[in-house]
Amino acid sequence: MIAIVAVDNEFGIGCENDLLYSIPEDMQFFKEKTMNKVVVMGYATLISLPNSKPLKNRTNIVLVKEQDVKIEGATVVHSIEELLEETEKYSKDDVFVMGGGQVYAQLLPFCHKAFITKIKGMKKADTFFPNIDQMSNWKIATASEEKQHEEFTFTFNTYVNDCVKT
Repeated sequence: MIAIVAVDNEFGIGCENDLLYSIPEDMQFFKEKTMNKVVVMGYATLISLPNSKPLKNRTNIVLVKEQDVKIEGATVVHSIEELLEETEKYSKDDVFVMGGGQVYAQLLPFCHKAFITKIKGMKKADTFFPNIDQMSNWKIATASEEKQHEEFTFTFNTYVNDCVKT
């Protein structure tokens, strides 16, 4: 699995179920990486999407605690174990974890790679990505040149995990 996320200086990713930043180049990066692939998300992340609908042209897997929830256009799973079993049907390079905070925290140990857009700045956040820079098993493999959108400077970073749980 691969985590894909945009974070600020404090690894903030969202506030009140909305993204902190909307940077077109980052949105395009996300689309290019995930198109025709598998995206994994929690229920709150699904609700935050346009029209609260699964993403088009992707296989959507949604982790939901409630047993009776049905989501048209998505596979619903109710536990991390069930989610991991479902993702075994796909190549590890085709499964992208896209949030939210609790889903990232639970699945990051199973990810072999992470695409992290780092935005220099800090906004009020109530949802965070684990601080991967403080984890000894994660290393930056590549980092782009700094890019600019309005007042924000950002970089695209690829991290690799030295010890993925299988």
